[in-house]
Amino acid sequence: MKDYIASNKQRYLDELFDFLRIPSVSADSKHIPDMITAAEWVKDKLLAAGLDKAEICPTEGHPIVFAEKIIDPSLPTILVYGHYDVQPADPIELWNSPPFEPTVIITPSHPQGAIFARGACDDKGQIYMHVKAIEAMILHNELTCNVKVMFEGEEEVGSENLGTFVKNNKEKLKADIILISDTSIIGNDIPSVETGLRGLAYMEVEVEAANRDLHSGVYGGAVANPINVLSQMIASLHDADGKITVKGFYDKVVELSQVERDELEAAPFDLEEYKKDLNIAEVTGEKGYTTRERAAIRPTLDVNGIWGGYTGEGSKTVLPSKAFAKISMRLVPDQDWEEISDLFMTHFKAIAPPTVKVSVKKHHGGQPYVTPTDSIGYKAAFMALEESFGKRPVPTRGGGSIPIVALFEQELGLKSILFGFGLDSDALHSPNEHYGIFNFMKGIETIPLFYKYFRELSK
Repeated sequence: MKDYIASNKQRYLDELFDFLRIPSVSADSKHIPDMITAAEWVKDKLLAAGLDKAEICPTEGHPIVFAEKIIDPSLPTILVYGHYDVQPADPIELWNSPPFEPTVIITPSHPQGAIFARGACDDKGQIYMHVKAIEAMILHNELTCNVKVMFEGEEEVGSENLGTFVKNNKEKLKADIILISDTSIIGNDIPSVETGLRGLAYMEVEVEAANRDLHSGVYGGAVANPINVLSQMIASLHDADGKITVKGFYDKVVELSQVERDELEAAPFDLEEYKKDLNIAEVTGEKGYTTRERAAIRPTLDVNGIWGGYTGEGSKTVLPSKAFAKISMRLVPDQDWEEISDLFMTHFKAIAPPTVKVSVKKHHGGQPYVTPTDSIGYKAAFMALEESFGKRPVPTRGGGSIPIVALFEQELGLKSILFGFGLDSDALHSPNEHYGIFNFMKGIETIPLFYKYFRELSK
């Protein structure tokens, strides 16, 4: 089977490139037809790979694609989850190649070439590894477990309708483990398994002063400027030590033991290379924690966008009537995203001066998640990576969020295994997102090993 995978490399890449050319941006309503096109494309490829009952399941938003291959009901069943929707490509001008025209470029991290395109790593390239691995296993009669596949189209906008689908289709989704490739490894020579994810709470705030934009010469200095006020309010959300000032924010944070912190720090990490890759002079963050801890096991609060007033060419001297910001908080066990959202809402309104009116909107979120390292699924992932890479994987904590993972456990009673093959430097959500050809092919080679070991350990 390994020879078959290697000999079909170009076909796999050609198919993936076709997938990447579909601008399936879930956040933008003008791309609704593209979302349908992407879902249909995925369904057709699942059928071509040999799965049965491939179908498009409508939701109140973008559709879910489901398929399965039940070879023996007595065998364990793996449920593969991923998403075919992608982030907006903006700002387009910062891309070195068109975001929806895949381009292969050799980079220091990817000497065999990387595929530059929106969704290359997050998550089209990673879900397509599973489609091709399943195809190879079926063709060679080496599918050792039953498999179900569920790819959604709303992960990048909060997975709102997937939750309803999961609750209403528990029998359809019945399985023994959930396998997810929407995460990363430490490096192409350092395999790793993520043991947890941070949660997310995403908010939007609005600050309003006068009932219209005002002449800054006539009113400046006498009437509040919402941009100034918003900037001051945002600045107050962290103290001098980098801690978040929202009252009650840390009340339920589970502190890791020194042993657990030492284990995470044992993974290879070069701070100077980290800074060089990002072209920054120095790192920052919460006092008392290392860079990796700040990005993985500590909660955060960040402004993701801020706007207001005149931003066009030339000058326009106005005091804007309104200013806006989008703010996200990454959460850790045992923070609850709904509770944190409410705490933020109360705090932000409380710190507003009487010169402005403030409104806060809750967008979406998800709970943090931890994978037990003594589970069969984790052990199978560890063994598969060790055989494929020829070295022991390193356990890590992921700084990102997959909001639906905690719901899977709540509704289906299933643990999820985070089995990604991307690199943190692959520019996810940024211009010039990319995914290594080595990583794509390595994933296809490694996934069948997970099936093999999961079946063996499940006996």
